[in-house]
Amino acid sequence: MPRRGFLSIGALGLGGLSLPQLLRAEDRAGIGRSHKSVIMIYLAGGPPHLDMVDLKPDAPAEIRGEFQPIATNIPGVQISELMPRVAAMFDKFALIRSLVGAEDQHSSFQCVTGHLARQQPLGGWPEIGSILSRLQGPVDPAMPPAIDLSMKMEHLPYNLPGPGFVGMAHAPFKPSGEALADMVGRSIEPGRLTDRAGLLASLDRFRRRADSLATDHEDAFVQQALGILSSSRLVEALDLSREDPRVRERYGQDDPHVLPYSSKGYQAHMSKFLAARRLVEAGARCVTVAFADFDWHGSNFTNGRKVIPLLDQGLSALVADLHERGLDRDVSVVVWGEFSRSPKINKDAGRDHWPRVNFALLAGGGMRTGQVIGATNRLGEEAILRPIRYCDVFATLYHNLGIDLGRTTIPDLNGRPQFLAETQEPIRELV
Repeated sequence: MPRRGFLSIGALGLGGLSLPQLLRAEDRAGIGRSHKSVIMIYLAGGPPHLDMVDLKPDAPAEIRGEFQPIATNIPGVQISELMPRVAAMFDKFALIRSLVGAEDQHSSFQCVTGHLARQQPLGGWPEIGSILSRLQGPVDPAMPPAIDLSMKMEHLPYNLPGPGFVGMAHAPFKPSGEALADMVGRSIEPGRLTDRAGLLASLDRFRRRADSLATDHEDAFVQQALGILSSSRLVEALDLSREDPRVRERYGQDDPHVLPYSSKGYQAHMSKFLAARRLVEAGARCVTVAFADFDWHGSNFTNGRKVIPLLDQGLSALVADLHERGLDRDVSVVVWGEFSRSPKINKDAGRDHWPRVNFALLAGGGMRTGQVIGATNRLGEEAILRPIRYCDVFATLYHNLGIDLGRTTIPDLNGRPQFLAETQEPIRELV
């Protein structure tokens, strides 16, 4: 990898990757003509299906818990009383109650790659945003294809796994911390940008004389990279003050407070739902949002009363917004966690890890919504109807994105072609 391929300005380097390399990869792969995208809402820690979307009011008290089901706007379908906004627009959602195959570990890996963490190819499985960056490149040179809005959680292993074997050139961009400071111009002024561009040019002239590696074609990529760093498009998409105040109010206020049972902040950042919509509208192909921390081994119902209504507000605002803006056919939304919580309530009024069955909520993407897929048994312990795997959901997302899974492979670090998902068939009820 030639040294001249690297361009780093201040703390902004798209996670340490090379912008010119990203643009060269875009040129080799080509840019898709249609701007399809994915918003993934990752419910860190394992959300409780029995308290949210698969209530069992006839089960014993130690199973059913404290919350009651309410009717949705689809006849015969009920979800939690804590989710009245989603219930009122359930025709815009598809609910999978029979998601199986989860690993019993706190990790976002399976949710963002569609694969199990064990037996990975050399370099590791890439997350979906990195796949889209590798295959389709940026929609707009000023907008990274994959963006991660999740905050770093030092105490929990929920951070996204990264680009795997497709390489750091396709790592999701994290617009936070020092990188965000650079983007808004506190660390980089136009003059400094010009100075650094001049320095790069002088180094390039020296290297041309030394080894003739540089070409006019490569110069074009460097200029595009400078265009990304100096463009206001990404900053403007993240600037929520530009949004209609009535729309911002619909999404709700950020609530960074601490849950009653723990010293951990649970990151109920409502603004990230709105930021995700603005980013895909501006050209991002994949935006990932981690919401809250559902690892409730204690105080499950106290925490649920606080957190689940916030999710209900943010998610319903996002999906309604996509429909109102005519983005519902192009933007797929998936909401899920690494596993669910146990049917039996423990001695601390909590629910423990439960990988045997989980749930997913989907919206947009041109999918057939207003339906429930699959079912669990009387106590919510396991799927008894239409089990759906994580890879089935990923096959559906790739289908929505216009990617032919039967023909599309990416080589791993051994040069072996790897298919994107373990199955090539989307969920038939949704497409």
